[in-house]
Amino acid sequence: MIKVLKPFGLSALLLLGAAGVEAQEKIETTICADFVNEYIWRGQNLGGVAVQPTLGVAYKGLSLSAWGSYGIANAADTKELDLTLGYSVGGLNIGITDYWTNSPEERYFLYGAHNTSHVFEANVGYDFGPISLQWFTNFAGNDGLNKDGKRAYSSYFEASAPFSLVGIDWTATAGVVPYATTSYETSGFAVTDLSLRATKQIKVTDSFSIPIFGQLTGNPCSQKAYLVFGFTMQP
Repeated sequence: MIKVLKPFGLSALLLLGAAGVEAQEKIETTICADFVNEYIWRGQNLGGVAVQPTLGVAYKGLSLSAWGSYGIANAADTKELDLTLGYSVGGLNIGITDYWTNSPEERYFLYGAHNTSHVFEANVGYDFGPISLQWFTNFAGNDGLNKDGKRAYSSYFEASAPFSLVGIDWTATAGVVPYATTSYETSGFAVTDLSLRATKQIKVTDSFSIPIFGQLTGNPCSQKAYLVFGFTMQP
């Protein structure tokens, strides 16, 4: 099942591998798309109404997936394409993600150290059941800067706890940035994401249902709060 690492967006991207999924005995594929009223990621507002498709394959804990985000209401919203290679065994998961946006450089196949729009991030985590812990660090590409103006190796730590209440699946999440980086607009240790997400399957026919979700997110660091609603379409 989905383990939410990038609220609404990369939840689908990491559907197949970076979140402790049990090893599959056969090749599995994922084709789906989320539709959201806002694109909120780790407590940051990255755009308005958007469609966020996912395409991925997984086999015996190894997964490769592609995820994108494209603004619907505002053509000027950032366009994004992310590729993730992940592996999970038991509760342990590791992965590498190549994030790409069309800013500052619109050319996808440009990997210059000082002008690329790609950001490369590694993650490691463990799902203990009642709680899941994840650590992420940017190790190359268009990373942010620290207080000295040098590469920050921007990092993010997240704890999430799933639970059920009144027939609805819930996930409580807390995320922190451990040190200063312009990537998250932090000047030191900061709590950037306090979220509560609810998901429910809406039955349309006996063989077809639509997952809908809502999430309330607060960012104590930026003093911003967001309420996101979305639904997932999949075959």
